[in-house]
Amino acid sequence: MHMLKTFIPTTMVLMLIIGSCVNGQNEQIVNAPADIDEGKLYLDLIDMPEGFHIETYATDLDDARSMAKGPRGNIFVGNRTEDKVYLLRDTNGDFRADERHLLVDGLNMPNGVAYHQGDLYVAEVNRILKFPDIMNNYRQEPSFKVIYDEYPTDRHHGWKYISFGPDGKLYVPVGAPCNICDSEKDIYATITRMDRDGSNIEIYAEGIRNTVGFTWHPQTGELWFTDNGRDRMGDNRPPDELNKAAEKGLHFGYPYCHGKDISDPQFGSGKSCQNYVEPEQELGPHVAALGMIFYTGDMFPESYKNQILIAEHGSWNRSEKIGYRIMQVSMENGQAQNYQPFAEGWLQGEQVWGRPVDIVQLHDGSLLVSDDYGDAIYRITYQK
Repeated sequence: MHMLKTFIPTTMVLMLIIGSCVNGQNEQIVNAPADIDEGKLYLDLIDMPEGFHIETYATDLDDARSMAKGPRGNIFVGNRTEDKVYLLRDTNGDFRADERHLLVDGLNMPNGVAYHQGDLYVAEVNRILKFPDIMNNYRQEPSFKVIYDEYPTDRHHGWKYISFGPDGKLYVPVGAPCNICDSEKDIYATITRMDRDGSNIEIYAEGIRNTVGFTWHPQTGELWFTDNGRDRMGDNRPPDELNKAAEKGLHFGYPYCHGKDISDPQFGSGKSCQNYVEPEQELGPHVAALGMIFYTGDMFPESYKNQILIAEHGSWNRSEKIGYRIMQVSMENGQAQNYQPFAEGWLQGEQVWGRPVDIVQLHDGSLLVSDDYGDAIYRITYQK
């Protein structure tokens, strides 16, 4: 049984108001089943703008977490609790995975996966693995080499999201080893980067509690990332964050400041939030914002071009649950302007049947969304 699956109540009769938990979004009335059955997918409850549709791409995929797109639509999938990495293949072009290959087993929380110039990179807690020429080796147990193994071994925020930037370097975050602390080691609460062979590692940005999703603006090349706010400051503080690191060396406030101007009660004394980079957009409190993309495809309406979509995994200890959805951050002239739901319905009142984790864009402009609670990957399409 996966983590957090035991909190679902099973005796509620529901006529639910979904959404509008934050940011004044319009409320929507949705009919929901009286009981949410564990392991069942309720795609008919997902609410999206008119013309959008959702269907399954792969099911029974335990703890589906970070995804990386390989050549010809092949999808690599990491996870946090099953210690495996998979390759999903759509061999007949119907946009459903019809082949599943277990690439490697027995790893240490291999959440992060990245594909670059023919090679697959996998992030464990303390090391980075490289699987050379993966598409010519995946059918037999592929060999790998360790290109870096000096990251901290802490499992608290130790799972990693990784991706290659436009500079050809591999970006790897190192989360804070705690809920809130001021570590003496500079490596914690950072985003690092290295050459693709594991050399020349450096800290790119700091003051970042735990990012499990980032990407680069398709026009400016600037790094944008989500960051999960600390716990135990109440239901509504602090917000999660959407940040922009336009250059190396910026500090984003953790553990001294949260959001735009919230001083930490334990570590904020003597610190001014004005001395740190404030978020481009404050997100919902405790929504666990993870994977994000800039939409660059041609399938969705033109208004979605270069706009941000964020997978919110959902709160784990808030008195009323929040998140469990995909949010859109509207952009104008490179600035975040609005934050509103794009797809929601994985949360039904206080019952949960899915938790979005990561988003990737396929070649036709459709989106894949991983769900480590529903053990599935969904495909979102648009048709007028």
